Amino acid sequence: MLGYTMPYYNRLSPSDNKVYRRYYCEGCHQLKQGFGYRSTLTVNYDMTFNTILLNSIAGDVLDFSGTKRRLCVTDKPKADSDLMRKMAAYTLILTKWELHDDDEDKPSMKSRVASAALKGAIKKAVEEYPEYDRMVGEGFANLRALELRNCKDAVLMGRTFGDGLIGALRDIAGPCASDDLDNVFRQLSTVVYLMDAIDDLDEDFMEGTYNPLLPETGFVNAREYRLKHVYELTSMLNGEISLLQESYSKIRPKMRADTGICDNIVYYGIPESAKNVMIGNSTAKTSVSTVLSNRKDRNSDKA
Repeated sequence: MLGYTMPYYNRLSPSDNKVYRRYYCEGCHQLKQGFGYRSTLTVNYDMTFNTILLNSIAGDVLDFSGTKRRLCVTDKPKADSDLMRKMAAYTLILTKWELHDDDEDKPSMKSRVASAALKGAIKKAVEEYPEYDRMVGEGFANLRALELRNCKDAVLMGRTFGDGLIGALRDIAGPCASDDLDNVFRQLSTVVYLMDAIDDLDEDFMEGTYNPLLPETGFVNAREYRLKHVYELTSMLNGEISLLQESYSKIRPKMRADTGICDNIVYYGIPESAKNVMIGNSTAKTSVSTVLSNRKDRNSDKA
C-alpha cells in the first residue's frame, strides 16, 4: 500500500469514494504534468489526504472532473490549482529527504535506484521551491540528531517529524494557515511515524537500523513484542489518534467541502490502519523505496 492515511472503504459513501479517487488521480496528473512520468511513482495516500484537507479549507478548486482514460497516468490535470501544483512539488521534496534518510540508515540498492529514477524530478521541484527543501531538510536534520542520541521517546520522534513538515504545508495553505491546522498535520505525522515504527520492528532489528521502540536486549520478533507490550502500544497510538481527532474537530468548521471523506479517514480509516498495524496485518509501507519496488502491485484509481 501507499501510506496509512487512507479511507475505511466499508463506511465511505459511493459519492465520497468517487471524489477521493478523483483527488488521488489528480495528484498523479499534477506530478506528471509538472515533473514527468517518473514522478508519478511517488503519489500516495498520505499526500492525497493532505491535499483534500488543504483544498477543502483554502477552496482553491473545489470542483474538477475525473480522468476518463483507462491508462490514467497519461491524462492531463483536471484542476488548475496552484495548491495542487505546490503539493506535487512538496511530495517530491519530501521523497528526496526520505531517500536521504534511508541512505543514512542503511544504504541499499532500492534507495539508490529510487534516487536515480527520480533525480531529475526532484531537482526541478527543489529549484522551484527551495524554501520547502530547506524547511523539510532542517526537519530531517533535527530527527537525525535525536536518532544519533538513540532517543527512545517514540512520540517525541513523531512530533519532531511533524514539526519538520509544518512550514511547507503552512505556506501551501496560504491565508488559510492556522495554528489549529498546524496541529492537525503535526498529530497526523506523529501517528504515521508511530505506526511505521511498529510496522518496521522486524526489518529494523534484522538490518540493525534505528527504531525508538526496539529494546536494547531481548527482542525476539515483532509479534512477540506487540503481544508483550500490547497495552502500552495501543494506549500510545490511541492517545495520539485522539489528539489528532481533537485537532481536526477544531478546523472542520472551516472546511468548504469534502467533510465526509476527511471525517471517514480521521475517525475510521486511521484507527483501522492502527488496528492492522497492531495485529501485524499491515502492508502500508510508507518508505518510498518500498513503494517504488512494489509499483507493479498498484492499480489506477478511476474517477
